[in-house]
Amino acid sequence: MDSKFPIRKIIHVDMDAFYASVEQRDNPELRGKPVIVGGNPSGRGVVATCSYEARKFGVHSAMPASQAVRLCPHGIFVKANFDAYKKASQQIREIFFEYTDLVEPLSMDEAFLDVTENHKNLPSATLIAKEIKERIYEETKLTASAGIAHNKFLAKVASDINKPNGLTLITPEKAEAFLEELDIKKFFGVGKATQKKMNAVGIKTGADLKQWSEIDLVKAFGKSGRFYYRIVRGIDHREVKPHRVRKSYGKERTFSEDIESLEWINNFLDELAQTIAEGMKKINAAGKTITLKVRYDDFDTITRSYSLTHYTNRYRDIMDVVRKLMEETEVGKRPVRLLGITLSNLNLNEKTVWEQLELAL
Repeated sequence: MDSKFPIRKIIHVDMDAFYASVEQRDNPELRGKPVIVGGNPSGRGVVATCSYEARKFGVHSAMPASQAVRLCPHGIFVKANFDAYKKASQQIREIFFEYTDLVEPLSMDEAFLDVTENHKNLPSATLIAKEIKERIYEETKLTASAGIAHNKFLAKVASDINKPNGLTLITPEKAEAFLEELDIKKFFGVGKATQKKMNAVGIKTGADLKQWSEIDLVKAFGKSGRFYYRIVRGIDHREVKPHRVRKSYGKERTFSEDIESLEWINNFLDELAQTIAEGMKKINAAGKTITLKVRYDDFDTITRSYSLTHYTNRYRDIMDVVRKLMEETEVGKRPVRLLGITLSNLNLNEKTVWEQLELAL
C-alpha cells in the first residue's frame, strides 16, 4: 500500500429495495408481495424500484412499466410517496452522523462513510457497520446492506454481494484475490454494453481483466481503460467527501439500468428542467450557465455548458439550452447511465444550493 495514501476504513451502506420496502413497511397488506413503485403500466411510466418479490420475475429499475406488468402480471403498482422516503432517509442519515462527520450521500438510500476515526472510538469498521444496520432496523424497520473495505470502489462492490440485509468485508489482503474471482458484470462502472464488449474479447472475470496492460485497455475502452486497470487491482484513492459548498444548483440521477430510448431521455430531461426551475424559484435564485451532464454505460462522463447573457430560472430557457447541448452529445446513440442538469453563475449569496435528485420515474 502506497504510504502517501493511508489505509482507510470505509463503509458503503445501501438500503434494500428502499422505496418498495418503505411501502411494504407502511402497508402490511403489501408485505411478501411483488410491489412495483413507479409509473402507470397503462401509460409510459417507468419503474422507479421494486421489491425483491418482483425482482424474481425479472422486473428492475428504469424498466418501462408496460414491460414490468407483462413479466409480473400480478405485480402491485404503487405511486411513489416521496414524503415517506425522505423522512426515512433523514432518520438513516442522522444515524450515520452519530458515527462520523465524513458522510457522502449518493442518493436517499445509499452513502459512503469514512470511519477511520469515528465519534464512538470503535476500532472495527465491521462492528460499526453491524451496529449501524441494527440501528437502522430498530428506528425505521428497514433493512440495509453494508460493504466494508479500505476504499470506496471495494466497499461499493461489497455492499451488493449479499443483498438483502448483507454485511460483507473485503480486507486489503484479500482484495485482489476477491476481484480476480468476481464476474466482470459485478464491477461497479462496467455497464451492459461494456460488459458485452469485454466478454467478446475474453474478459469475463477480474482475472481476465487483470491480464490486460493499461495501454491495451485504453486502446480498447478509451480513457475508462485506466479506471478498469486500477480497480481490478483494488486501487482507488478517492476520499469520502461530504457535499461541499458550491455556487450551483443541480440535479442528477444515476439509473440502475442503462437507458437507450431517446424519447424516454427527452421526457426525463424535460421533467428534470421543470423540477430545477421550481427549485430555483423557491430559493429566489437564477443562473446564467446551464450544464448538461451525461455518463454513458462505459462510465465515460461528459459535460456540455452554455452561458446566457441574462439570469434565468425559467423552465423554457433551461430546456431550450439543454436541447441544444444534447446535440453535442451521443445521447440516443450510446446507452446512458446518468443524466444531470446544473445551473451555475448564480445571482445569490447562499453558499450552497446543490441537491441530489430524488425524482419519481
